[in-house]
Amino acid sequence: MEKLLLLVLTMAATINYLSAGKFLVLSAAYTFESPSYSVVHLESDFEIRLYKEISWMSALVHGTSFLNSTRDGFHRLYQYLHGANLNSTHFSMTKPVLTSISPSDHGSSSSSYTVRYYLPSEYKYKSPPQPSAELNLQLDKWKSQCIAVRKFSGYANDDNVEKEKDALVSSLTKRLPALMQAVENNLYYNYSIAQYNASKHRTGRINEVWMDVWGFTAEGCPV
Repeated sequence: MEKLLLLVLTMAATINYLSAGKFLVLSAAYTFESPSYSVVHLESDFEIRLYKEISWMSALVHGTSFLNSTRDGFHRLYQYLHGANLNSTHFSMTKPVLTSISPSDHGSSSSSYTVRYYLPSEYKYKSPPQPSAELNLQLDKWKSQCIAVRKFSGYANDDNVEKEKDALVSSLTKRLPALMQAVENNLYYNYSIAQYNASKHRTGRINEVWMDVWGFTAEGCPV
């Protein structure tokens, strides 16, 4: 009886070990590189991050829908990642997919959407392969900057991205009054939506709204 119990316990431990090992392998297989940052200011509903230099491959789309424009731009980036470049290089997926939004200020319903793929850190000091000309992609290099970030869950879509942006602006002006003038000067007219999950992931989704915070004084933040 004791031998049987020992055998059962050993088998259970082996199954748990193998399951844990399999989980670790799957986790490792699904890790994604993201741009590094440090948090320089933290509030309950937003934080301010200091990002160092970042390189993006970007697709500009003019449209009236955040969702459709993001899909159109990412479709072009997806081709680049899968070999539509001068070296036929294949890239690993990174996070987040970033859509920068510049609303029209002339009464037009059309906006400019720039969909961005974060280039892996190996391209920080060297140029990535040039994209195929028909994709109409551009390399963007961001200098060191501080960015205000608000997290939100669910799917990012046309119904909620501007509301999330407005909520971040409201929090910034309430908690950091020194930034009120920057808001009044429309420096927050432009914003970005960062998406960290594939569309097939229905639960536990992570999105962020990003805004530059020019004028915020913290160590490392440009002024």
